[in-house]
Amino acid sequence: MGAKPWLQHYPAEVPPTYDYPQQHLAQFLVDSAQRFPEQTALDFMGAKTSYRTLLDKTYRFANALRNLGVQQGDRVAIMLPNCPQAVIAYYGVMLIGGVVVMTNPLYMPREVEYQLRDSGARVIVTLDLLVDRVNKAMEQHPLDYTIVARVQDELSFPKNMLYPLKAKKDGTAVKVNYNERIISFKEMIKKFQPVPYMAPIDTENELALIQYTGGTTGFAKGVMLTHRNLIANTVQTHLWFYRYRVGKERYLAALPFFHVFGMTVLLNQAISLGGTLILLPRFEINQVLKTIDRERPTVFPGAPTMYVAIINHPEVGKYDLSSIQVCISGAAPLPLEVQNRFEELSGGKLIEGYGLTEASPVTHANNIWEKRKNGSIGIPFPDTEAMIVQPDTLEEVPLGEVGELAVKGPQVMKGYWNRPEETFKCLHNGWLLTGDLGKMDEDGFFYILDRRKDIIIAGGYNIYPREVEEVLFEFPGVEEAIVAGIFDPYRGETVKAFIVAQSGVKLNEAELKKFCKERLAAYKVPKVYEFRDSLPKTMAGKVLRRRLIEEEQAKSDKEQK
Repeated sequence: MGAKPWLQHYPAEVPPTYDYPQQHLAQFLVDSAQRFPEQTALDFMGAKTSYRTLLDKTYRFANALRNLGVQQGDRVAIMLPNCPQAVIAYYGVMLIGGVVVMTNPLYMPREVEYQLRDSGARVIVTLDLLVDRVNKAMEQHPLDYTIVARVQDELSFPKNMLYPLKAKKDGTAVKVNYNERIISFKEMIKKFQPVPYMAPIDTENELALIQYTGGTTGFAKGVMLTHRNLIANTVQTHLWFYRYRVGKERYLAALPFFHVFGMTVLLNQAISLGGTLILLPRFEINQVLKTIDRERPTVFPGAPTMYVAIINHPEVGKYDLSSIQVCISGAAPLPLEVQNRFEELSGGKLIEGYGLTEASPVTHANNIWEKRKNGSIGIPFPDTEAMIVQPDTLEEVPLGEVGELAVKGPQVMKGYWNRPEETFKCLHNGWLLTGDLGKMDEDGFFYILDRRKDIIIAGGYNIYPREVEEVLFEFPGVEEAIVAGIFDPYRGETVKAFIVAQSGVKLNEAELKKFCKERLAAYKVPKVYEFRDSLPKTMAGKVLRRRLIEEEQAKSDKEQK
């Protein structure tokens, strides 16, 4: 790895290397609370929490955990949507030197059981609505403690009174039977004083987080991220967003914090800069548009599907999006049409970046205000090296050729939890093999063609789904599109397109196919089209290609029977 052609495209304000603070991750919150005690840290459906109050509650929570016997190095699961208790629990666990295990609130009992048992977590912080699910998951292996948060406990009057009534009407109201093992979050922190405490840690080596990957093949793996990993990536995002205003940025937190992208570019970044997090428990398009119009966020990281939903909303013109200055899109490829339309509507910058859980997660991004390239994930972050290699030999491929993306930097994980063989497969002398196929151009801009496992091989030809999807997105009336390889007795695999039409639009398969034929080599043109009302997605808005492939496989198996 010699030349780094991307450095010539760094803005003058962005240093290619930086001295990252050797500190505890929770120091971000402590520092911001000292600098901006009365600044709003969290805005949760109108209920505002200042930095002073947030730190106060976090110290109380940390002391309550210590009283329960939670020690340095113990794993504590957090299974919450974006709400104040998620932030308090996250930094509270960190303060005592515990290891956070972020868990998706949508997980079913089998998934919860696997994650808690694999990580060795004995304590979980979850919602009252999810207590039964956790109990069912851990029936055979009861937890030491389940700490129960309620949404209404962090709402202001009169919403805190109305919320339980609405839940009763909706049939979502639950009664929790509290006991010595099932504890109220609200009551727990009331009992303890906000005495400052921060466990001494080895930032380079001690874990802050075990973050489970999606587990699209087999069981999910726990990615071990240290305090240094998460601090470095948070600071790298600051350096890239060099026009930030300390204490003044407002972050629309629609990406979930339990996804590492949301955790870094929203939670850790906003708290470290003394910004305000406008918390949304889930992405609901009407609520998002109203919130942007009313709360005036300046930063809105998201997944492409979020921007797709906004630009295709029939009444988007009624809402003022002009407060948004910067958006970084991750978790999936960003179609050019979506980028252009969103920038027209908001007047802000929407750039594509790239990352993976194993890198905390961001490694590349396009410049926000300087040179960027369409279809590219951009250039490596400060102190981040990248190259395209032959997966088998790890030799760098010639410029412009396709290979596997490998990355190296302070944000790269320590390894997989209790999986030395898996760690050995993807970590080599600090280089992380990403599993993504890509190429680099002469300017040092990188392009992701697809996951190695998502590549479609039809009649011996390699087909990269992203290239086909970009064309489908250009067709008038297409709101969402994803392609996958399905079994074909002659070609081995063939390309199938799953399409969601814009509201009120009726799409024609023959016209779509003709459109693709004019823009793609014949072997890349989708042979099968399926029109759907929606596509399966994660809570972070990433379309689950693997689930579509599994559905197709199940259909094929049924037909063969």
